[in-house]
Amino acid sequence: MDTGLTTIPEADIEKHRATAQSFITRIVVLEDSSGESGTALAGTGRRFVSTVSAGSLRKTREVELQKTVASTRPDDQLLSIPQHTLLYRARRGIAVALAVSDIFARSTDLESLQAQNARSPLEGEQATQFKKLLSASAYVAAFTLASYLSQLIDSDGEAPNDIAEPDFLFDTPQDAVKSLVAGLDRVLAGTKDDADLLTRAKSFARVAIDGLLTRKGRFDGLDAFEDTHIRIDADDFTIDGFDVAPGKKSKPLVMTFKKPEEVVGNHIAKYQSVKLAKMLMAYDFDRELNPFVELGGFLFTFIGDGAPGTGKTTLIQMIAGLINDYCKVAGYPFAYENFGVDQISSYQGKSGQNCRQFINNVLNPRAIGFGTIDDIDQVAAKRSDDRASAGQQEITGVLMDAFAGAGTVVRGNCAFGMFSNYPENVDDALRQRAGARWLVDGPQTRDDYIDIFVLLAGKNHKIPLGEHKLYAAQEIQRAVAEAYEGHDKPHEDGLMKVYERFIKESGQPKTLEDVGSYLHLIKEAEPRFTGRAIKNVTDAIKMRAMDIELPDEWFEKPEAFMHKSYDDKKAMIEELRRPFDMDMIMQEINRYADSEFRYADKSDDAAVDKLLRDARLRERAAREMEELKKKGLWNA
Repeated sequence: MDTGLTTIPEADIEKHRATAQSFITRIVVLEDSSGESGTALAGTGRRFVSTVSAGSLRKTREVELQKTVASTRPDDQLLSIPQHTLLYRARRGIAVALAVSDIFARSTDLESLQAQNARSPLEGEQATQFKKLLSASAYVAAFTLASYLSQLIDSDGEAPNDIAEPDFLFDTPQDAVKSLVAGLDRVLAGTKDDADLLTRAKSFARVAIDGLLTRKGRFDGLDAFEDTHIRIDADDFTIDGFDVAPGKKSKPLVMTFKKPEEVVGNHIAKYQSVKLAKMLMAYDFDRELNPFVELGGFLFTFIGDGAPGTGKTTLIQMIAGLINDYCKVAGYPFAYENFGVDQISSYQGKSGQNCRQFINNVLNPRAIGFGTIDDIDQVAAKRSDDRASAGQQEITGVLMDAFAGAGTVVRGNCAFGMFSNYPENVDDALRQRAGARWLVDGPQTRDDYIDIFVLLAGKNHKIPLGEHKLYAAQEIQRAVAEAYEGHDKPHEDGLMKVYERFIKESGQPKTLEDVGSYLHLIKEAEPRFTGRAIKNVTDAIKMRAMDIELPDEWFEKPEAFMHKSYDDKKAMIEELRRPFDMDMIMQEINRYADSEFRYADKSDDAAVDKLLRDARLRERAAREMEELKKKGLWNA
């Protein structure tokens, strides 16, 4: 997370601009000749290498990146927009890289050692430490420049296969940066057009990063940079230690969005989805906090479960569509990501890294985020499941830490949804980290089935509708009121027995003491109903207390609500808040406890089915073995 976010003042970057300008104008570098021929061997993509050792030979080369870029279109004296952009990004990246190396120097002993060395040459251990940290600082500068070019250069072209690593130098940060500029110049020489120019530059940045990461183990003193989180908003550039960024800026979300009226059934889930989308838009980018987090009722994590085909994917499309539309009105960046089975890796630790990157992308406090984990039962594994892969176990650990770990900070700019057809297969501790439970059961009533058939059938017909009032059953407010009232009493048989026992002994609950007694009875019947479950129930109750309908007019124009100050947003929301009552408390307890009993029953049923199947197979095998023995065909 960005709890240790470091910001670089623009003045610290600007002081390196003159140096950066001189680097892209003309530099002289000393390069290893390495016996390479300038002629490629036909059909191989390789160059002839002399058998005569020339490893000690180095020669100077003048590098004029500005002229190399301009030579892409020699018939035009003016630079094209892509040419100018590349040169500007290179110059800006050099300045940023040198500013980041300054931060590294301040966070280590390098700055003080540099001051001492300026007064008199260092000797002994101090000289060794100075050289070690100076090389580490050079490595940081090179990594920052390569990351900057990788993230800030836009190109969708296919990467060429003839991009060579630069001849890295790590004597000083300036030498490291010069070696990358020289490598970039060599790669860009002879480009045929602007598209090729950008493609080769971006590919070079990626090759440089790969080359740097393979050399990382050679450097001591890099620990100080591992946990560094730097964000430069002016460039939309982020560097998190030595984590490799995706290397591309976010693109418009391409997705089939659904409107709320296109989601049939699932009334409570649909209602809370609409509320969640509006809640996220109350986030304040200056304070980096959401009033709903402070007032209570913010939904950070939830789990939706239901049988296949009941509308979980449609619900995801609806939530993403609502948030995307609101973000367009407000002019906010929107980050949507789904984490799926394709990101489980066979390499040890890689699955966890992929999951952490997914979490960090959604948590980015400078954007509104929505992250989903579809088929969570396949992606994450129960810790007790010895058949699960190491990658699945890694993902379980990362998700548990991210959703309710010691370092989890909920700002209110994002939410995570887990979806599954078989939630009983999800680790108990991970499932209980879901603050809300949405039963996605699809269409239920006769009206629901009429509505969904008419919706999916389309309009290419002249068949009359009949006396049915289309979509009347999907009116959210009325449908939700009926759905909540349906939880005045439990639905699951196991919980119903507990409820009936409580009513018989204590009568209808009237005090908080009665509520605590009911919760204790549930705990006795279902051991997994722990303190975390109580927290989730109370969060749901607070959400019901904040069960306010933020007016649609607030989201039609950004200045009406979304662009107001944090205090103004908080005051507007507080005016709509109402206290919760005993009905809300019992409904939310029953909703949550129902889900725990439902998961436990499903898990037990699955275990019983497996035992029965195994017993049947053993009996069948015994019968077939006896028949083979009678025929004389059994040779044990």
